[in-house]
Amino acid sequence: MQKIGFNEAVAIIIKNDPRYDSEGYAFLRNGLDFTMRQNKKQKEEPGRHVSGQELLDGLRQYALKEFGPMARTVLEYWGIRSGEDFGTMVFNLIEVGVFGKTEQDSIEDFKGGYDFYEAFEKPFKVEKKAPSSPQAKTLA
Repeated sequence: MQKIGFNEAVAIIIKNDPRYDSEGYAFLRNGLDFTMRQNKKQKEEPGRHVSGQELLDGLRQYALKEFGPMARTVLEYWGIRSGEDFGTMVFNLIEVGVFGKTEQDSIEDFKGGYDFYEAFEKPFKVEKKAPSSPQAKTLA
């Protein structure tokens, strides 16, 4: 079987499963690279397999780094609304031979990773402080 390039593989995937934008797949590939670099910095085994939960955490960090407060909006624009969506995309890429997997890997590994609001919006919410009364300033 002849190995196909990433963009060609994504085009085939989108033809069969149009839920996710090609930019989302490019983000996923770059996010995997980011996650593997992070693991290398943490002195973990180079080239070590990344679990679904590790990838989800790496994708969260990468999205926040790349898009800041717009992370959730960008991901949703690409059709990605949950960790399960990332899992579906990963397994679509596995199916066409772009990504590999171990026998222990399952699409279930991506379930319940994190709530997108908590992961992408809450870090940027500013807590409102109760307004101080003018009397409090004069008493101090």
